[in-house]
Amino acid sequence: MIKRAISGIIYVTIMWIGTCYSQQSLHILFLILGITCLYEMWKLRKGKSLFTSYGIIPYLYVIIPFTLVHFITSEIILALFILIWVFDTFAYLIGSRFGKNKMLPSVSPKKSWEGFFGGLFFTIITFHLIIFTYTCIMEITLLLSLPLIISITASAGDFIASYYKRVANVKDSGNIIPGHGGMIDRMDSFLITIP
Repeated sequence: MIKRAISGIIYVTIMWIGTCYSQQSLHILFLILGITCLYEMWKLRKGKSLFTSYGIIPYLYVIIPFTLVHFITSEIILALFILIWVFDTFAYLIGSRFGKNKMLPSVSPKKSWEGFFGGLFFTIITFHLIIFTYTCIMEITLLLSLPLIISITASAGDFIASYYKRVANVKDSGNIIPGHGGMIDRMDSFLITIP
């Protein structure tokens, strides 16, 4: 647990600084993350043909968001990071404590509706704190449904990554982050949310 907490703090710090320091650092950060996620997807799909209609989809799942992110302002990306981290954290905490009604047990057996709604609740609260604290993020104030959208897309990204890991018969997409797994394991919620 200590190893997981320390590596999580380091990960969040790198993401925060890389996103906020400059536009160039944001581009470099997401280029490195994109290449790392593509490599992990290639490992998950090893031995599967790329030249079928289904064969290219897993790679598009990674390439599209890591291309689009370069056209989004750093303020929006940082807000997305915060909201997704809040959703994921509280969905896990509430789901592991109170979760009884499973969402898709054949794909991700631990995800529950209780966790989803708990994560959504805290995402709504955090969203309003961001809006009232940082009123310079004017684009976000127009998206009153953003917490719900993020909760749905974050869950969808997690389920998609879980599906690819289940097909590959592995627990994690990699081992780059001690206690957390691979980069796809950390970025799965963003891969659907960014588009």
